[in-house]
Amino acid sequence: MEKPLFIIIPVYNRKEFTKNCLLSLRSQTVQNFTVVVVDDGSTDGTSELLKAEFPEVVVLHGDGDLWWSASTNLGVNFALQHNAEYIMTLNDDTIATENYIEKMFFWVKQKPNALLGAFAVDAVSKKPIYGGEKINWFNAGKTLLLDQVDSGKQFGLHSVSHFPGRGLLIPAKVFSVIGMFDDKHFPQSLADFDFTHRAVKLGFEIFCNFDAKLLIYPQESGDAKLRQKKSWKKYYNHLFGMKGGGNLKRFFFYAVRNSPIYFLPFFLFFGIVRRVFGYLFDWVQELE
Repeated sequence: MEKPLFIIIPVYNRKEFTKNCLLSLRSQTVQNFTVVVVDDGSTDGTSELLKAEFPEVVVLHGDGDLWWSASTNLGVNFALQHNAEYIMTLNDDTIATENYIEKMFFWVKQKPNALLGAFAVDAVSKKPIYGGEKINWFNAGKTLLLDQVDSGKQFGLHSVSHFPGRGLLIPAKVFSVIGMFDDKHFPQSLADFDFTHRAVKLGFEIFCNFDAKLLIYPQESGDAKLRQKKSWKKYYNHLFGMKGGGNLKRFFFYAVRNSPIYFLPFFLFFGIVRRVFGYLFDWVQELE
């Protein structure tokens, strides 16, 4: 691997997840990268852990109000100032398989200007759970590639319409063309989807790399926790809270910015219906 890579990991009060993530990076088959952890005011001993056990990691500090997007932007700015050619955004609740970076850069040689996302496997069950998706702008739905790609063909690159920031490899030049993650309108969620949509609009390809596997804990996401042991308070936070996957204000701005204009009324209508009633439907199903 010849090109310098910076891996940006925002963290907040998840010391054990952070430790396991960093250990997996330390065990990679290639080591030509710099890890930048952005600790947004953790109080659980994360800073002490990093200093004592991971001296090779660059640690940047926030004041507790950065959330995912601003934390990531802080790390990205550091990487750009240090001449990064590639930047990877990574969540702390992930474990990289030992050849993860190697498999990413295998395909970088074929697609040097493309954004490459990771193939996600459940860390507990070891079952594939995410291989990218393609958005349906008419009904605000999506087609999951795992439902379309036969198990015998789950390797190599597969084109997608957008991608989450979990393990996303981004050529540094993308930031100079489209700017940073929008931490104003999307402080915690949808910033990654918005970023990748903007990249595609300006001519960058985006793929899920089925060869580069991340182990993840899907139940640890903010919205997943709001869907566990449902309540009216959690329903409210689902629709309006910072970590709510159904946040209506963020969805509206996301739709207006990214949807083709001729699909916008339909996308808004169906998207709002899915967010308002989807949680309630799941709640009723659980009570039966």
